[in-house]
Amino acid sequence: MNPLPTDATVHARAAGIRLLCLDVDGVLTDGRLHFLSDGVEAKSFNIRDGLGLKLLMQAGIQTAVITGRRSPAAKARAVELGLQHYFEGVQDKRAVASGLAGELGLPLQAVAAMGDDLPDLPMLRAGGFAITVPDAPDLVKHHAHYVTRQRGGDGAVREACELILQAQGRLDEMLKEYLT
Repeated sequence: MNPLPTDATVHARAAGIRLLCLDVDGVLTDGRLHFLSDGVEAKSFNIRDGLGLKLLMQAGIQTAVITGRRSPAAKARAVELGLQHYFEGVQDKRAVASGLAGELGLPLQAVAAMGDDLPDLPMLRAGGFAITVPDAPDLVKHHAHYVTRQRGGDGAVREACELILQAQGRLDEMLKEYLT
């Protein structure tokens, strides 16, 4: 992966993050839907994104999935990773993210949101750090503070996690066990 950006504004926003809220399709996956012949939905997740989320949680940053769809595959992946909060079938992602921040006693400035399309815009605009992927519509990119280099389902979440950890001065500490 290319070195993470050193933009002071991006780092200042990422430095205060205590909760990362993620969309699923187009962020944790490549956005394509796969239906098996029996109608069961299948999704592909990037293993590196999962490790990035685990590193973030080990650093004490809360994680949440807020998705408009209901997907047993997405829920199973969230459980497997130990993500602390999972919301599916959500129409108003902003309300859910704001409500969760309130429950956790966090100001909205401490919330990062990562989404890829128009239904994610209210959630992206509500928090302190809006992240999107390079193939998001221009309107979404316009409202993002950071556009990942990697595409959704291809390491974008890992990139965002490492950026947050780097901005908080925790990335080297979190990677240390892999370098010994």
